[in-house]
Formats: sequence, structure tokens, C-alpha cells
Amino acid sequence: MSKKTLTFLLMDAPFEQARVTTAFRLIEDALEKGHDVNVFTYEGGVSLSFTEQKPHPNAVHGRSVVEEEHPLPKDWIAFIQEKAKEKGCNFNWINCGLCLDERGVNDAIAGCERGGPADFLVWAKNSTSTLVIGTK
Repeated sequence: MSKKTLTFLLMDAPFEQARVTTAFRLIEDALEKGHDVNVFTYEGGVSLSFTEQKPHPNAVHGRSVVEEEHPLPKDWIAFIQEKAKEKGCNFNWINCGLCLDERGVNDAIAGCERGGPADFLVWAKNSTSTLVIGTK
């Protein structure tokens, strides 16, 4: 199989829909197969890489923060970044700057850049395939 470049556009905020989890799994799988991956986030999706996410306990089930092991999108992104390095794949992540400003989530984890829709357009034109995972 030849190396491909796949581009994803994510629009859902963390913890709102299973679409984000599905996208992360697809991205991981693409990297596992040795493909390069670009991710552009728009609207609420820009919060996925926000550094201030914090795990929490689950009072309903009586579990502490440690027992709950609440997954955070920022940590999953960091894991995906490491997987790309291990596999020798290019992995790029750009958050829409206007969307960041509107939501006040400008502090993203390392490796996640600020850009705009024009970046997504360039990626889409130069990719083998592009998947837009909209909000509805």
C-alpha cells in the first residue's frame, strides 16, 4: 500500500458527541497504517487541544479522579502525535484562529497550531482523501 495523506475536519467540542472519539480512532488507524494525517478544527472542535482540560471524579459512581480515569481529548491528541513520530508519519493539527478567539481557548498543547480555513483548503486539495465530520 502506498503512503497517503488524509485530512480531517473536526467541528464538535470535547465530550459532546461520539463523532470525536470515532475521528480519533480513524486518525490512529491511518497512522498505524503509515499514512500522513492533517487535522483542522473548526467551531467547537478547537477546544479539543485546549491545555486547561482537567480530569474529574465521578460522584454518581463514587469514584475518585484516579479511579475514574477520565480521558481528555488533549491527552489523546498528544498520544496521536507520539504515534505519528513512532510510525514516521507527518501529523499536522491546525485550529481555526477565529474560532479560538471566539471561545477563549487559545492555549493549545504543543504541536497544535493556529491557522484559518485557507489552511484546510490547501490540505484538502493536496490530500488523497478528506473527511469532514460536521456537527449534525
